[in-house]
Amino acid sequence: MLDWGAHCKPVRRMLAAMLWMAALCLPHSGNAQVARMEVTPFPSVTLSDQQFLVGREDGKPVIVAGELRLPGFGAGRRPLVILLHGSGGPGWGIADWEQKFLDMGVATFALDSFTGRGIVDTTNDQAQLGRLAQTMDAYRALALLSRHPRIDPSRIMLVGFSRGGQNALYASLKRFQRMHLSSTTLPFAAYVAFYPDCSYTYRDDEELTPAPVRVFHGSADTFSRASSCRAYVQRLRAKGQDIQITEYPGAQHVFDARILQQPIALPQAQSTRNCQTIEAEEGKLVNATTRQPFSYADACVERGASMAYDQQAATEAEKAVRQLVTEVLKPLSPALLNKLQ
Repeated sequence: MLDWGAHCKPVRRMLAAMLWMAALCLPHSGNAQVARMEVTPFPSVTLSDQQFLVGREDGKPVIVAGELRLPGFGAGRRPLVILLHGSGGPGWGIADWEQKFLDMGVATFALDSFTGRGIVDTTNDQAQLGRLAQTMDAYRALALLSRHPRIDPSRIMLVGFSRGGQNALYASLKRFQRMHLSSTTLPFAAYVAFYPDCSYTYRDDEELTPAPVRVFHGSADTFSRASSCRAYVQRLRAKGQDIQITEYPGAQHVFDARILQQPIALPQAQSTRNCQTIEAEEGKLVNATTRQPFSYADACVERGASMAYDQQAATEAEKAVRQLVTEVLKPLSPALLNKLQ
């Protein structure tokens, strides 16, 4: 057992407060599962995108943490979903998804990639953290939780939202896993990306691990365009990859978060919706139009976006995710577990 000492106390206190607040927002239906909760800090590194893309792991060490929730029924090893937040940090509906998975008998790990790095929000300033930093965190969390006595390492799925969705999508690349995932760790059983930014083209990005990849996007998303993801998915499907995209007409960014019953405008939100960024030699990211190193000062970077809940899109997406969980993670339902006990 690792002893994180004084370095982890601030992270632990902050996450404990966040988890308490999140618990107040959970639905209290008669079927809601009471979960055991563990705040789990672990070491990661902060890399620039170029460092990540050339396979370096000597970035700045950092302690990140996450909230592990175990379903309150049954025993033995459980399937797990690791959740990656968006630019606004932990929140915007993640607590709702935690409860949905717990009710299915699936453990959850809501990873916080910001607090340990001293970041609150990247919405208006995306340059604070590399776009692939959460992929490294997800791989480190996967390696750690695969050794947890209550988790089945062969049934761990990655789900991300917005910036986290981008990381969940590209975490499926074989090349990235060869560089940054321990060879003794089983890869994720599935990858789910909600409204990701698909405007990046990486080397060998058509080679995915043999696991389902599912993308959910809104046609009216003003933060990241569904069209970029549609093009990427079509390119991969032509190569025989198990990837699908579902688009919801009229749905905006963060369409699955009930907290956004009233739409929210983000006038200063920094968006690369009109950019195309490609990986060049030595892991350098360049603007596809100018062929110069990409910068958030580029003309293609715009400000302004909106977020809004869409009940129909949210309901349909939840149904699709539940079906994927049933097929891939094969959780035991509370009713079945009760019969077995």
